[in-house]
Order: sequence, then C-alpha cells, then structure tokens
Amino acid sequence: MADNGSEDMEKKLLLHQQHEEKHFMSSEVVRDIIIGVSDGLTVPFALAAGLSGASVSSSIILTAGIAEVAAGSISMGLGGYLAAKSEADHYMRELKREQEEIITVPDMEAAEIGEILSQYGVEPHEYGPVVDALRRNPQAWLDFMMKFELGLEKPNPRRALQSAFTIAVSYIMGGMVPLIPYMFIPLAREAVVASVIFTLLALLVFGFAKGYFTGNKPFTSALQTAFIGALASAAAFSFARLVRA
Repeated sequence: MADNGSEDMEKKLLLHQQHEEKHFMSSEVVRDIIIGVSDGLTVPFALAAGLSGASVSSSIILTAGIAEVAAGSISMGLGGYLAAKSEADHYMRELKREQEEIITVPDMEAAEIGEILSQYGVEPHEYGPVVDALRRNPQAWLDFMMKFELGLEKPNPRRALQSAFTIAVSYIMGGMVPLIPYMFIPLAREAVVASVIFTLLALLVFGFAKGYFTGNKPFTSALQTAFIGALASAAAFSFARLVRA
C-alpha cells in the first residue's frame, strides 16, 4: 500500500511538472509600460505634427517636443505614483476595518465566508470545516476576506515608486521616437514625413507587443494603436493649418 501511495504521489508530481500554466504575472508593470509608451508616442507626435503644420523650423519643433517629453514624463510619473499610493491607502483602510469586524462581529464574518463559498457551488456541509479552520487562524481569515469578499490584493510597498519610474521612462522612450527625424532634417515639412513613418512603425510594433502580452489579437491591436496615433497627429496638423490660414 505504501508503494502504491508513493507511485501515486510521483505521478501527481510528474503531471504537475508537465502541466505548465502560462500566465503572465507582471500585469501591473505591463499596464504602466502601456500607459507610458502609448501616451509618449501619441502626444509628442501630435505636437510635432501640429507645429509642422504651422510651418515652424525643425529646431523649434525639437525644442518644444523635448520640453513636452520632459514635462509629460514628470506629470505621467507623478500620476502613476499618486494612483498606486491611493490604492495602497485604500487597502490599508479596508484591512483595518476588516480586522475590527472579525474581532467585534466574528459570527457575522464567519457567515460571510459561507456565503462566498456557496457562490462557487460549495454546500454548507462542505464549507463548514473550512469556516472552522479559518476561524482558528485569524490571519488567514483576514487574508481570505480581503481577497474574496472585497476583491483586494495586498499591494507591493514599492509599487508607487516603481509605477512612477516605469511610466516616466516609458513615456520618454515613446516620446523621443517622433522627434528623432527633427534632429537630422532641418526642414520641418520633410522631417514630419519621416516622423510619421517612424512613429507609425513604432505604433504598429508597440500595438502588436501590447496585444501579445495582454492576450488580445496582436494584429488587431497593432492596427488600432496605429490608427489612434495617426488620427491624433492628423487632427493636430489640420488644426494648426486651419489656425495659420
């Protein structure tokens, strides 16, 4: 019997090794990169196209573009920091409230465990032992309620700074792409053509990568991303021409 048990355990371990679940775990980092790069590619691109429509020199467009990238990266990074900090503060407030409820109204909180498990098709006689086990372990009970009742995950304490840095750097990387032609081509009307080509190619690549990592259709994502960027730049260029006229 012991040998059979050992063989069953080995089979389970082998099956677990063969079944490698392919989940992408760095969703927050990917989200920050998407936010930074997408805005970085689009906003300076639209600005440069708009200024080109106003027939100013490449040097002026480059100066304005770099200033926008600097200001935009700071603004976007600060926004990411504040958003992540707000999430962490919200989690701590809810954690404290849940701790108090477990102490003051334990029976009500225990009943909520049963309600949560019943939503997954677990019968009362099946979740009873689970409820009892969680009541004996207050920390596990608290973690369970935070995750399954409130839908909150414990945030990384360094998340706010990481988000700010990732978004800011991504914005700079994206924002410099449409400005590269203006560094080498003195005539704005020629530089804008190269900028459009550079940026649309970058938007296609970025959109493809975004779709691949987020589980969407990569080619559809690439076309959508490029279309949005092209629409923004065309609107800015046309508006500048209209104002100048």
